[in-house]
Order: sequence, then C-alpha cells, then structure tokens
Amino acid sequence: MTADAVGGVWTYATSLAAGLAADGWRVQLVTMGPKPSPEQLAALPANSLISIVQTELQLEWQDPAGLDIARARTVLAGIAADFSPDVIHCNGYREASYGWRVPTLVAAHSCVQSWARACGVSTFDDEPWLTYRQNIGAGLGSATAWVAPSQAFRSVIARLYQPNKPSRVIYNGIADDAPARAAKRDVILSAGRIWDRGKNLRRLIEIADELDWPLALAGALHEPFSGGKAEPASAHYLGALARPALLDEMHRAAIFVSPARYEPFGLSVLEAASRGCALVLSDIPSFRELWDGAAVFVDPESPGALIRGLTLLCHDDAVRSHLQHLAQERSRRYALTETVRAYQDLYRSLTQTVATADASHSREMTA
Repeated sequence: MTADAVGGVWTYATSLAAGLAADGWRVQLVTMGPKPSPEQLAALPANSLISIVQTELQLEWQDPAGLDIARARTVLAGIAADFSPDVIHCNGYREASYGWRVPTLVAAHSCVQSWARACGVSTFDDEPWLTYRQNIGAGLGSATAWVAPSQAFRSVIARLYQPNKPSRVIYNGIADDAPARAAKRDVILSAGRIWDRGKNLRRLIEIADELDWPLALAGALHEPFSGGKAEPASAHYLGALARPALLDEMHRAAIFVSPARYEPFGLSVLEAASRGCALVLSDIPSFRELWDGAAVFVDPESPGALIRGLTLLCHDDAVRSHLQHLAQERSRRYALTETVRAYQDLYRSLTQTVATADASHSREMTA
C-alpha cells in the first residue's frame, strides 16, 4: 500500500493498515514524498504484520511532468518483488500503471485538476499539468478497480477522467476511541492547511473579529516547497498539531467549522464530530452527502453566511447541544471497522476475479 505523509492520506493509510493487520493481513506501507515525522511514525501500531519502506519518490503533484516515473517504476518493482503482495493498493494514481501482475486498486483521495476547478484556478490547464492529467488517467485505466471516499467525489473523478474500470464508494472511517464527553469550551475550532485555497481558512481569518467566540486554527501556515505565507491575523493560531494534540483540541472545542471549497471526504470533520463538536460546514456536495441533517450548512463564499451560522451556535445553547449530539451520532456511521471490512471484501473480490479470468483464459488456450 502506497502512502504519503503530507495530509490526511497518512491517517487513512495507517488506520487501514492497523485494521487489516488486526484481522491477520500482512501490510507493507511504502511512503512517497517527504518522510513521515517521528510523531507520525509513532502513530503506527506495534504489529509485526505491518512493515514500512520509506522511498522519498516524488508524489505526482510534486512531479507533474513525470520526470521521476522511470525511477519509481524500478524502485517500486523491487519492493514488490521482495514483498510479493496479493493486491497492490495505490493511494496515488500513476503508480497503478506500472505493469503490475497482481490486482491493483486505486483509492482516489484528491487530485490537482478537481481541486483547481473547485477553487476557480485556471493555471493547471497547460503543461506540465496536461501530462499530470494523462498520467492520472493512465493509472485509473490500468487499475483493476478504483475507490472514492464519497459518491460526490466518485462523480467528479468519473467526469474528469472517464475511467473504464469498476468503482465503488468506501467511506473513510476512524477508530471508535473517543474519550468520554468533556466540558466544552466556548471556542470555534478549524483545522487544515491554512495556505490552501481549497480549505478556504482565509475566509475564517477575515471574519474572526466579528465572531462572538474566539477562533482557533490548527494547520500548516506555509505552502511546502514554495515558501508561501499566510498570517492568521486575529485568530488564535495553534500551529501544525500532531494528531493526538488536534484530537484533544476537538474534544474541548464546542464548535468545529470547515468553509472548504474542496473536500472529497473531510477526515478532520469526522474526527471533530466524533469528539462532540457542533458542525458548521460549507454547502458542498460531499459534506451534504455525509452530514446532511447533522450540521449547519453555509455558503463558503459568503462572510455574512459564515458569521450568521457560527453566531447561531454561539448564542443558542439548545441548538448547539442538539447539533453536537447529532454530529457525534452521525460519526458512528463512519467506523473504521466498516471501512476495513469493505476493503477486505474488495481485495478478495479482486483476487477472485483475476483468478477466475486466468483460469478461463487457460481453458481457452487449452481448447
């Protein structure tokens, strides 16, 4: 299973690996891009069925022209030869096109093209991003099957790349390990990459002075590899927290807000809901699909709508408490045990399908 340590894919991959190993599956995580931090590595469970190889191969958005592909083919082929997997699970796209001899699954978490469209950015329509797009299409077309974390994002990927392989939605899940409900503080919390137009956290910074409760922001200020900057102004900046520290902030905050323009799933929203936060979310298809009836939805481009939605929950104790309960109850739909079960079923069906096809081909050749 490929993974990267840049965003939520790390939490997804390590949680899934832990769940699979607990059921007796042997998993080798192959990291690409920047190496995981010591805190990220510490989150991996001590289980002899999980091994990890750190490659620092370029992630596809780091290498849109595909200059690192030849090296990646060689490195990953060597790793696969040593491990001899039954299934290859790619948490990127182009790695699925490297000519694997076993069933290959692509989990579509995000892509630059869909991000750019959601954010109204047109600078990714020329080279090298056309090559990037072709490589993503090649990966989806080479995979045995592909998965999306929401129906909304499956529709986006299907429209953009028109892959001709079977797909299904498997919602991301988290472990049911939330501590007992704690006394909540009058704090509005948000988390994500503050420089990211898709997360739209600048919108929150703009309205921080007009909110009745303090706004706390957790996440990276600077865009990696570019030196870009974003100052949080009047918001209380918590920094880029390790996951346990962020979960602790969620446990104590009364409200969690995400004004995202682009969120194929939104793992941080799920984690906040599981910690009993009332949710204020942007009215985008993925959030509607996952949280309709359990959150306040607002237009992410409207400062006034954000202020009104947050003010409602700050002032009305009964509404806020009701939404905290609804969000926590809804979070139980997205349990890690269900995610692991769904992937196990899919892996088995992929291997059986390929075995049946091979047997049929063999009979035809014999005849």
